[in-house]
Amino acid sequence: MLAESKYVGSKACASCHLEQYQLWKNSHHDLAMQTATPETVLGSFENQIFKYFDVTSTFFKKDERFFVKTDGPDGKLTEFEIKYAFGVYPLQQYLVVFANGRYQSLGLAWDTRSKKQGGQRWFHLYPSEHVTHDNPLHWTGIDQNWNYMCAECHSTNLKKNFNQENNIFQTTWSEINVACEACHGPGEEHVTWAQQEKDKQKSTNKGLQVILNNSANWIINTDTGLASRSPTRKSHLEIEICARCHTRRSMQWDKYTHGRPLMDTHLPATLDDSLYYADGQIDDEVYVYGSFLQSKMFQKGVTCSDCHDPHTLHLKAEGNQLCGSCHLATKFNTPKHHFHAEESEATKCTSCHMPKKNYMVIDARGDHSFRIPRPDLSLKLGAPNACTQCHQDQNDEWAAAAIEKWYPASPRHKKNHYGEALHAGRRGSVDANQLLIDLANDASKPAIVRATSTSLLQGYLNPNTLTAINDLLHDDEALVRFSAISTAEVLPTEVKVKLLKHLLIDDLRMIRIETARALADTRENISDTNLKLMFDQAIEEYITAQNVNAERPEAHANLGTLYASMQKIDQAQSEYEQAIAMDPNFIPAYINLADLYRAQNLDSEGKRYLLAAIEKRPDVGSAHYALGLLFVRQKKLNDALSSFQKAVELEPQITRNKYVYAVALDSAGQPKKAIEVLNLAHKQRPADRDVLYALVSFLQKAGNIKGAKHYANILVQVSPWDQNAKALLERL
Repeated sequence: MLAESKYVGSKACASCHLEQYQLWKNSHHDLAMQTATPETVLGSFENQIFKYFDVTSTFFKKDERFFVKTDGPDGKLTEFEIKYAFGVYPLQQYLVVFANGRYQSLGLAWDTRSKKQGGQRWFHLYPSEHVTHDNPLHWTGIDQNWNYMCAECHSTNLKKNFNQENNIFQTTWSEINVACEACHGPGEEHVTWAQQEKDKQKSTNKGLQVILNNSANWIINTDTGLASRSPTRKSHLEIEICARCHTRRSMQWDKYTHGRPLMDTHLPATLDDSLYYADGQIDDEVYVYGSFLQSKMFQKGVTCSDCHDPHTLHLKAEGNQLCGSCHLATKFNTPKHHFHAEESEATKCTSCHMPKKNYMVIDARGDHSFRIPRPDLSLKLGAPNACTQCHQDQNDEWAAAAIEKWYPASPRHKKNHYGEALHAGRRGSVDANQLLIDLANDASKPAIVRATSTSLLQGYLNPNTLTAINDLLHDDEALVRFSAISTAEVLPTEVKVKLLKHLLIDDLRMIRIETARALADTRENISDTNLKLMFDQAIEEYITAQNVNAERPEAHANLGTLYASMQKIDQAQSEYEQAIAMDPNFIPAYINLADLYRAQNLDSEGKRYLLAAIEKRPDVGSAHYALGLLFVRQKKLNDALSSFQKAVELEPQITRNKYVYAVALDSAGQPKKAIEVLNLAHKQRPADRDVLYALVSFLQKAGNIKGAKHYANILVQVSPWDQNAKALLERL
């Protein structure tokens, strides 16, 4: 009954919850999105002109309506009406509605800060990049589409309603902003409960899908200066409801139920190297959740509403007073702790423990991992630290020495950090394998860290990791189980089925569908009728999940890969072609389609798609790499060399490109150059076994036995379980 409860609107809530309603009114949630009117539009539309590279845009009004003349989807200057204002501080964006139901967000935004702060001006969100009309980041492009990118978190009861047949959106919402029911769930049953006095005792949940009540007392221990929560936090409910929007994640299921775990419908990002520094500090725009999961605050039971008023969204106290509610001021808010002049900016707790980074040019956001500054880790990992972010005239050595001087007896600023294992895993260090296994198995570490370590184990599969993977697939933490699935995916069929089959009935949908995807190529090998039934049910969920985002080329490419794994060739081809039709710049679909033709011995057809991909995006190395492999199969070695060289030039960070290029060079009679390229690859990923084997082979063939022995020793060190490596070293 409750799952079918309808949305009634925030005004219905106000009749009983007037105080909360008034607190919420004019909050950033209330103002998350508004119809464009003279009252809601903060930007200047008085014939304002803004120049961005070779495009001159003009902002103007007509009869209380707002317009912009700027470059449209064809690159030509065109007038567009502004229909919605998006956000309020420190910037406001503007939406244009197109005939196909697509709401597109302008790349030009209004800086709502005061003039003194540098605001009250138009600016471009990509000021240093020349974003032209054919770029996915252009305001009319697929990556600036409100319906997919923004709508769920800026509206209430959002229904995307994308129609694949005619390629239009018919998006609806209950309220245009983030209203009461966005967090508390649909209110119809609650209103009914409130109106029927005699039935109130019969309902423990008051007619709501979720009860948000995390009130607690924080009692400070005067000896340690730190607080403990009473009662202890029993669930992550409140945090995960906030995380639905305040995290870097993808929506995989559009039937969200308040109170269900986040991973039933959404997939949160882990500490990927494109998003976070190796020590977990924020790098790209990741919002808050992934950082907060790493914090001691989270581990000790802190929830979002301990610091933030859930209705006004304001902090519950100003400055250090807020931190002082859990951290004894006489111990921490003193020069003996912070070692800076009183009343200076550096005495703010957030200056050291929540360093900020600007996103969207001017939006400074604090890192919610609440970490201790570790300039020593900056020296090891290349991650930033709060000290030299402020003291820009000093270096990391200076900062590390200062902290050592201030806290000589404290080990906290120099103890081993999980970032060291993640850094080793990212760069393929010789000791990475065991470091990653130890970190993934360490239940005292944050789940998001362990999940990241588990993901990195994909590059270090060997007999020693098999036991670890099995344990991780049964871990209590959902993120860890999820990450272990893709790590186990490349194992032999019988082993993979044995390890993964229990996850086909996991309580969380994201885990079930990821398991089904990983087992897609094994269905015909499954003899157990019940297991096959579970697999089929999970596969159907996976297909439904991809169709939730059917307006995206990635979704169709994912389905293409699924069908290819299941040997459903026609369906795979159709999905890849749909991805290309949807976004001609989406290169993975071209490459996957070419590979589909390769599997059918139709490289001539595949080549056509690879050449088309290179024509569309000559700057994408993966297309050149795939074309090089095709030339190798056609025994056109010179053409292959040119393609591999281009792939290395465009994507030097990919070690595999260098390895394959080196093998091709050696085959072409250029062993010296091949060894040079392999040495570069080895420096990039010292534990790459393919590179090491190739170095041993090429150096031995060149008569450099000393060099061959050197790399053979490293090979044995990297893979002590590999009897072939040991035999190779013995022969040398």
